[in-house]
Amino acid sequence: MALTKDTVIGFIGTGVMGKSMAANLMKAGYRLNIYTRTKEKAEDLLKKGAAWKQTAAELAAGSDVVITIVGYPHDVEELYFGDGGILANAKPGSYVIDMTTSKPKLAEEISQQATKHHIYSLDAPVSGGDVGARNGTLAIMAGGAETAYQEVLPILETLGENVVYQGGAGAGQHTKMSNQITIASNMIGVCESITYAERAGLDPERVLNSISTGAAGSWSLSNLAPRMIADNYDPGFYVKHFIKDMKIALESAEEMGLLTPGLKLSLSLYQKLAEDGEENSGTQALIKLFK
Repeated sequence: MALTKDTVIGFIGTGVMGKSMAANLMKAGYRLNIYTRTKEKAEDLLKKGAAWKQTAAELAAGSDVVITIVGYPHDVEELYFGDGGILANAKPGSYVIDMTTSKPKLAEEISQQATKHHIYSLDAPVSGGDVGARNGTLAIMAGGAETAYQEVLPILETLGENVVYQGGAGAGQHTKMSNQITIASNMIGVCESITYAERAGLDPERVLNSISTGAAGSWSLSNLAPRMIADNYDPGFYVKHFIKDMKIALESAEEMGLLTPGLKLSLSLYQKLAEDGEENSGTQALIKLFK
């Protein structure tokens, strides 16, 4: 199926990131079908012209491309499999793109089932938080058949500016695990750095100006440290979802026989943070444990 600007995109998942991603697709001129468990979360998009669908099955049947970005692997399974799922109801020759951070093995399973239904499948998790979603500057890591990737690339480039094909089914999810493993240890360093600067009597914003452009520089340091300093813990990415990601990464690493002590430490700290009632805060709330 050749995709054009007349392509109808079905979008499921209008959370912190999904809402902005869907809006960017509409700005680019794509027609959008929307389904989400809580219709109120889609009201802004519906006012802008998106069409509401009552079920995932109805959305899949009426769309050329289906994009999902939901919370957890079990949400993905519920959406894709079964008689009322996306794969059983999507049109032959259509495309499904799961942008949820999920299990690589689940991506492989979706791909296998999609092939049986003559549907093209990609796993394409993203990184960049609420800012990247809003600005259309996400990093997108894609896995699946390269021919399918090339077909949907214009759509992905509407959502991100660093779109990279990584390999076969599950490769996008494995790449996202590498991303989350990097962030996991880095977030500890960012928290320790800001806390150290404050304890030393320095102006943390001025310190940040010095260190963010040097060898210590990172996305988390530039984008999340200022929120830490301002005591702004609104979610660009939820603590509870980061815990989910780290658990998937740890499980995958253990299956491959890899040692990931930094990941284990970060997971244990974030789990304590969640136990303290911060599971719906942004990941920058980790600094509360250090303060």
